[in-house]
Formats: sequence, C-alpha cells, structure tokens
Amino acid sequence: MDIIDMLLNDPVVLYSFAGLAILLGIGGFYIYYFAKHISEDKQ
Repeated sequence: MDIIDMLLNDPVVLYSFAGLAILLGIGGFYIYYFAKHISEDKQ
C-alpha cells in the first residue's frame, strides 16, 4: 500500500496521468470523428 500512497500523493504522477487522459481523450475523439465522416462519405 505504501507505493500506491506515494503514487497518489506525488504531483508528477498526477500530472502524468492527467496528460495521458487528455491524450487518450483527443485520440478517441479523432477516431470517432474520422470513423463518423468515413461512414457518412460512403452513403
């Protein structure tokens, strides 16, 4: 439990997780956006 405590209280780790979440969100949006437009283009 000590390492989990350290990770949750370390600002560098929290900023890294926040950055990864933002990147994954942007990536997910692009996948959704392009898939939607490709499927609309075929119709």
